[in-house]
Amino acid sequence: MKSAVTCLIVVAASAVVLAQDAVKVAPTHYKVVLENASVRVLRVTYGPGEKSAMHQHPDAIVVPLVASKVKFTLPDGKTQDSEMANEAAQYTPAAVHSPTNMGGNVDALVIEFKAAAPGKATLPAARPGMEAKLLAEGPRAVAQRVTAAPTFAEAPGTTHEYDQVVVALGSTDQMSLSIAGKPVRTKWARGDAEFIGRGVAHEAKNTGGKPFDFVIISIK
Repeated sequence: MKSAVTCLIVVAASAVVLAQDAVKVAPTHYKVVLENASVRVLRVTYGPGEKSAMHQHPDAIVVPLVASKVKFTLPDGKTQDSEMANEAAQYTPAAVHSPTNMGGNVDALVIEFKAAAPGKATLPAARPGMEAKLLAEGPRAVAQRVTAAPTFAEAPGTTHEYDQVVVALGSTDQMSLSIAGKPVRTKWARGDAEFIGRGVAHEAKNTGGKPFDFVIISIK
């Protein structure tokens, strides 16, 4: 019995060691949307019944763009079922797994955190011109569903002490975002993402006269 248990531990440990980057082992399912020293954002798509090889993710927040039902097979052979609602969010600790899509099409963003440890920035519970609802919270970040009011505006030179990933939940050409050193963005499609670094001057404004919805991941 002891030998069998030892063997299982060795097999599980080997699987963890051999697990690779999702983009490398499953490039048809995982595409890099943006990447920098703080985060990597992946667009994840699976057709019905599709699965991928065993791979690993660091701590992350998942934002599904459709309702999804996925079975995760772990290195020890155990499985975990996960169901997520459309436009929800979930904080996921670092993991090694092989996903199998058990429902319709999967379309989601995975925001992976690169820092060795959580930061210490104070994250806002509310912001002027935005109606926010908490979707997910973890030691590194929070995800909020945010509705930018028709009057929402951040003045030129605005900065924050935390990083942000902004994910559009709809399509518009009437939401302006200017980040230092980058062209002004005015066109958004559902699932588009932008990164605003801590201390980086930016300007944002709703120019359309109608509310617009985002998920904002604020990173300590």
